Amino acid sequence: MTGEISLWGLVLPVGGIKEKVVAAAAAGLRVMLPARNRRDFDEIPQGAPEKLQFVWLKRLDDAIAEALEESSPRP
Repeated sequence: MTGEISLWGLVLPVGGIKEKVVAAAAAGLRVMLPARNRRDFDEIPQGAPEKLQFVWLKRLDDAIAEALEESSPRP
C-alpha cells in the first residue's frame, strides 16, 4: 500500500508506480494504489500485472476496508 490522503479522506496520486509494482510482483503482494494512478498502469512491464491483484482506492475508507479484509492464503 502506498499513497497519501487529503484532509477529506481522498487518496491522492503518487509517483514511482512502475517501480513499486515491479517490487510487489517479485514479493507476491497484493497491490493497493490510488485510483488516480490508473493512467500509470501502461508503464508497468508485461508479466508483472498478471502476478498481482490490484485494488484501486478513491477514499481512505476503501483502503481501510481492503486492508482489514481477510485475504485468501497464498499458494
